[in-house]
Amino acid sequence: MRSVVLDTETTGMPVNDGHRVIEIGCVELIGRRLTGRHFHVYLQPDREIDEGAIAVHGITNDFLEDKPRFKDVADEFFEFIKGAQLIIHNAAFDVGFLNNEFALIKQADRADISEYCSILDTLMMARERHPGQRNSLDALCKRYGVDNSGRDLHGALLDAEILADVYLTMTGGQTNLSLAGDGSEGDSNGRQQPSAIRRLAADRPRTRVVRASADELSEHLARLAVIEKSAGAPALWTQLEQVPAEA
Repeated sequence: MRSVVLDTETTGMPVNDGHRVIEIGCVELIGRRLTGRHFHVYLQPDREIDEGAIAVHGITNDFLEDKPRFKDVADEFFEFIKGAQLIIHNAAFDVGFLNNEFALIKQADRADISEYCSILDTLMMARERHPGQRNSLDALCKRYGVDNSGRDLHGALLDAEILADVYLTMTGGQTNLSLAGDGSEGDSNGRQQPSAIRRLAADRPRTRVVRASADELSEHLARLAVIEKSAGAPALWTQLEQVPAEA
């Protein structure tokens, strides 16, 4: 089976507030081994990135000024994922954003990628195996002993490669991520080695904002939404707000 491990970064959340995809990272697995093929692109979203999102992925508006738009890479991206099993952590988030990108460029026939790919959500898988526990990507790395140090990829591509390690370990069996045989389509330098995770949602401080302005409140909510996507569960601050006050 051909699988594609996928991750995205966005301008913020939710998608129905006009937020856009700004980075796509994918790595290919065939026979539970990385082939060396990957798809990676930064995208110009034609809107500002929320400050809360920048704090998580570090991608700035200035950095994206000269980057292509989704319409410029849509065909190449679609061909890369078409027919594959997509392995995604918190799949509803990424799939919803990618479907929206195809809809915005009037490619209605591609606006539901589940019609062309099967989708495996590792967050749902982890929740079934470890109910009541943290199931963020970082937590799973720690739980399964996956080394997330010494990597030199960044953002969505970094997380896709980490998730490939976690998925193979979590599902047992062959976990050797070395390249496939000489006939593989990897680049001439072989597979890039993994580097340290840049965002550690579990360690980020969550500070209560008192009498926030409208702009500060908007940034605060965006930050919590991005943390929820990264951690695979509501942020602690969100959970505290949902606890009813004692009489």
